[in-house]
Amino acid sequence: MPRVCLWVIAVCSVVAAGLGGVVLCQNDFAITEERVEIPGSAHPLHAILALPPRGEKPYGLVVFVHGDGPADASRDSFYRPLWESFARAGYASVSWNKPGVEGAPGNWLSQSMHDRAVETEAVLAWAKRRGDIDPRRIGVWGISQGGWVLPEVATRHPELQFMILVGPAINWLRQGEYNLLAELRARKAGDSEIAAAGRRRAESVRLLRADADYGRYLASGIDDPPMSADRWRFVHTNYLSDVTPQLAGIKIPVLLILGADDRNVDVAETERVYRAQLPPNQLTVQLFPNASHSIAKASLDHDQGIGSFLVAVFAPRSLYASGYLDSLRKFVEDQPERTVP
Repeated sequence: MPRVCLWVIAVCSVVAAGLGGVVLCQNDFAITEERVEIPGSAHPLHAILALPPRGEKPYGLVVFVHGDGPADASRDSFYRPLWESFARAGYASVSWNKPGVEGAPGNWLSQSMHDRAVETEAVLAWAKRRGDIDPRRIGVWGISQGGWVLPEVATRHPELQFMILVGPAINWLRQGEYNLLAELRARKAGDSEIAAAGRRRAESVRLLRADADYGRYLASGIDDPPMSADRWRFVHTNYLSDVTPQLAGIKIPVLLILGADDRNVDVAETERVYRAQLPPNQLTVQLFPNASHSIAKASLDHDQGIGSFLVAVFAPRSLYASGYLDSLRKFVEDQPERTVP
């Protein structure tokens, strides 16, 4: 083999080894993960408990509640930078596969928001029985659709230390309309396309209000491709969700985290309603500029091309808006212990 080829191979091998080392280093989070099975309200929950690698037990705990979609416990690893931030404050984190995801029993599309709240309460009960978890320092974190789940939990559990909500919506139907228009405008859809999408949405809402079954929805032909039967049932079960009536019953500290470039949720409405329903000394609002629905950098989240992929692989913590991960750590560090009945 020519000497130059050997040199090229050697250089490529060194570069590949170096890149591999960078990937391993950047994805080596300061947490210790345990796979645990939690007795759920309907089915056993397949969960990950992410523990601080050092520090005194018992630890505090943050209970994670997913947004929409078939989420696994780590949300495809995107939760790990958050777990690491909480671990630095002395808090463990727990999150579970949605029912039906990665072998977990059940079907998440069969759940109402109330079902999800009851499921979360089962996790709280499990956590309080563990000797390595401090029951005076248990809080909850939820994103997006979790904003229709956790306020119900918080009203029934005033012993919780805090609630962190990321990009929660107020009203299911208004959220859906906002998301539709935001996505169309982001790709510069014309007026006629926007009007047609609005008509299809109005017909979908009319069918929901008319209690239409899946066959009637399919026959309408309003969506191409149509929702699955499970998805139609899920939407029909939950489309009247509105968190407003529950907010006044929350008596624990709330951190509301919003992305200024959120295309899923009208964050201005969310902030306005939360400020109207919760006293100022109970609510902290953080609005991150140039951040998406998940508080990722909007430029990476909205254009998920090769650049986003490379950041996710080589610098996953850098996916998030500047200051977000630190804000999570600082918030939980500042919370006083709660009295447990």
